[in-house]
Amino acid sequence: MSNFKYLKISKSKKLRYLSINQNSNLSIVFLHGFMSDIEGDKPKNFLKYCKKKGLGFLAIEYSGHGKSSGKFTKCNISRWTEDVRIMIKKIIKKNNFILIGSSMGSWLSLNQFKYFKNQIKGFLGIGSGPEFLEHLMWKKFSKKIKMEIVKRGIYNLKHGEYQYPITYQLIKDGKKNKVLHKKYKLKIPITMVHGSKDEIVPVGYSRKILKIFKNAKKKILIIKNGDHSLSNKTNLKKINKELNNILSYKL
Repeated sequence: MSNFKYLKISKSKKLRYLSINQNSNLSIVFLHGFMSDIEGDKPKNFLKYCKKKGLGFLAIEYSGHGKSSGKFTKCNISRWTEDVRIMIKKIIKKNNFILIGSSMGSWLSLNQFKYFKNQIKGFLGIGSGPEFLEHLMWKKFSKKIKMEIVKRGIYNLKHGEYQYPITYQLIKDGKKNKVLHKKYKLKIPITMVHGSKDEIVPVGYSRKILKIFKNAKKKILIIKNGDHSLSNKTNLKKINKELNNILSYKL
C-alpha cells in the first residue's frame, strides 16, 4: 500500500495515515483498535472499497501506534481522541464522512460526535469496546494487579501471544472518557457488527452503543462463530454489505 503519508503535528510529532481523495463529498474514516495499526486487512479492505465506490478514505494511526511518533505508555484515550480530531480537520476538512470503528476505534469514534456531529453521516462498529479500560480490565483485575499498577504505574498484561503495557494514567484517563451514558438524537444509520465468539469484548457492548442513539436507523449484526477482529474475507464481505446499506440510506 503506497498511500501511507505523514502529517506533522508539531516539531517532534507526526502521525501516519492512509488516504485517498476522489473528489467525493463523502469519505470513510477508519479507526483501528488498541495497539493495532493501519497495515491490517480491515484498512486494506476499506481502502479498496472506497476506490471502487469513488469515496474518499482516511485511516489514522494514533500516537504510540504503528509508525506514528510518541510512546504508547505516555498516551491515552484523550490523546488518541485528539489525534483523530486533528486528522479529520486536516484531511476531511468540511466534508461529510462515515465512521468505522474497530474495537477501541468505536470508543474514539463516539468521542468524535462532540466535534463533528453535523458531518458524521453514519457509524459502523466492529467488535466495539467503549469504556473497556474500566469494565473489561480494571474491574476484572485482581487486587495484586491493581496494587502493582498503582505502585509501579504500569502492568504488562499478557493475552495470548501479545503483551499490553497498561499504565495507571491510561486507566484513570479512561474514566474521564465515559460515553455510554450519552444520548444522541441524530437520524443517521448506526450498524454494530460483532462476532458471536468474541472472547475480548462481549456482544453487549455493541447493544449499549445502539442505546445511545435515540432516533438513528439502528442495526446489530451478530456474525455466527465470528471472533473479535472479524478480519477474514468472508466476514469483511459481510461488513462491506452493511456499509452498502449505510450508503444507501438517504444521507
